[in-house]
Amino acid sequence: MKRVIVTGGAGLIGSNIVRLLNEKGISDILVVDHLGTSSKWKNLRNLEYSDYLEKEEFLQKVQKGKIVKDYTHIFHLGACSSTTETDASYLIRNNFEYTKILAEESLNRKIKFLYASSAATYGDGKFGYDDQADIHPLKPLNMYGYSKQMFDLYAQKKGFLHKITGVKYFNIFGFGEAHKGDMRSVVLKGYDQILTEGKLRLFKSYKPDYRDGEQKRDFLYVKDAAKISLHLLKKNKFGLYNVGRGVAETWNDLAGALFSALGKPVNIEYVEMPESLQAKYQYFTKAETARLLESGYQEGFTDLRTAIADYVSLLRKEEE
Repeated sequence: MKRVIVTGGAGLIGSNIVRLLNEKGISDILVVDHLGTSSKWKNLRNLEYSDYLEKEEFLQKVQKGKIVKDYTHIFHLGACSSTTETDASYLIRNNFEYTKILAEESLNRKIKFLYASSAATYGDGKFGYDDQADIHPLKPLNMYGYSKQMFDLYAQKKGFLHKITGVKYFNIFGFGEAHKGDMRSVVLKGYDQILTEGKLRLFKSYKPDYRDGEQKRDFLYVKDAAKISLHLLKKNKFGLYNVGRGVAETWNDLAGALFSALGKPVNIEYVEMPESLQAKYQYFTKAETARLLESGYQEGFTDLRTAIADYVSLLRKEEE
């Protein structure tokens, strides 16, 4: 990797990928994002990169053939990641059309290309979470997930998945997500709640098979997500890959780890889930990781308690 583009480079995963590249001595990086009025510009501080472009200017240059040809690798992480966004046309433009243009240009230029799909493509898990299974039956629960599924299907139909890498990120959390507003992880939301109110609010369960707080997720620390992404692109591992730990843990497990990291007694309040979310809520996610491990990834995964403790220490350092 000599010259790298990271779209969404000021975001949670993107900024951590830039930081990891820096640690490996790579700084000839073009960061692409849409900073707007958010605070995610703060994620760019202390990072080394050669240039920055807003996403619309970057896209114009790509379409004119003026910029991508000068780079060797692209991490395409830029997208609207809001699972509650209801403007389907907006999501198609940002998550589907943009990815198509950039992927096709990368293939024409023979540039290594990795893009962010999502575990949201798996929907309620009825068809499992296997990245080696047929993707056609999958039914995402929200338009965000479907916008990602649209490109997965397009890339498969066009034969792109033999030449590019798609990563299905599961529940990623870690330093660099403060700008995400309501889409921040429960770890960060809980951190703020516990410090200000002494308690953490979690959604009640509406399925008899799950007690309150016992809904399960595959939680992955963003530092691991960055390592896995870099491994897959560097090693030319093409196709779709789950990026998760392959471990399903409860929200109560997460809460316990967070209270422990803050040195406070567990105090959880279970609250009603908005009706608009109840039909779209995932009660269980767990990545099948056999394909990832077979790719040669050997750096392991950070367990939930260790990851949250590290994250809390970074948040406290930032506040100093």
